[in-house]
Amino acid sequence: MDYYKESNETVLSSLNTSTEGIMTEDAKKRQEEQGFNEISRKDRQSTLSMFIDTFKDPLVIVLLIVAIVQIVLGEAVESLIIFAVLIINSILSVVQTKKAEDSLESLRQMATPTTTVIRNGRPQNVEARELVKGDIVILEAGDNIPADGRLIEAESLQVVEGSLTGESVASDKFTDALEEDTPLADRSNMTYSGTLVTYGRGKMVVTAIGEDTEMGKVAQLIQSAEAKQTPLQRKLEDFSKKLGIGILLLSILIFGIQAIRIFLGNPQATQFH
Repeated sequence: MDYYKESNETVLSSLNTSTEGIMTEDAKKRQEEQGFNEISRKDRQSTLSMFIDTFKDPLVIVLLIVAIVQIVLGEAVESLIIFAVLIINSILSVVQTKKAEDSLESLRQMATPTTTVIRNGRPQNVEARELVKGDIVILEAGDNIPADGRLIEAESLQVVEGSLTGESVASDKFTDALEEDTPLADRSNMTYSGTLVTYGRGKMVVTAIGEDTEMGKVAQLIQSAEAKQTPLQRKLEDFSKKLGIGILLLSILIFGIQAIRIFLGNPQATQFH
């Protein structure tokens, strides 16, 4: 249903609720059916797996081949330097990735505060993750909106929706139904998860939670998107592969020459010039 097109009465009726909210028992039943108001996330990659992945880069593989060749040729010092640089690079890469994950987790925890709803006919505070469709949420200045909803009351209400629409200016909110097909950013009678109330007060009936919210859909797209390489990265990878093949062929040639010298009894066989 396009809730922004419908009247308050129709929206409340379709969600089997009223301005007095739902009962606690009903909320528990709905939560069993709908799940929690939260966005699922992929399992975090282990530290060991991150460390191993850093050695899958073509340029790193080329350097590993060079280091091995250096060891075979008796140049242990140079090979140890290469190994040390690669290990330090891998450690730094893992540390930065872990810091980024920790920062995202902190933001995720900040995005799930408590909120005020009307249940059993009276206001009460609940965890935002326990919201269900049909809950009546009270909105005041400074509140982070915990779910998508249709406004049923709005007194000078203004909401910053930049996190979703990119607009930095607060949007005025109203309760009137919109008759025409309206873009998301212009739906003045709707509020969305992850946005911020900056002025006024109001009430909304929850129409979507968790991954069904507009912010949840964006998060799912980001999590499911595969990382794409830039044109420069693709060229570097192609060059690295060719360089690696060249080094491998050169190594075979060096070993072949060494073997021939040894076979011929050349006294200089153990030292390649």
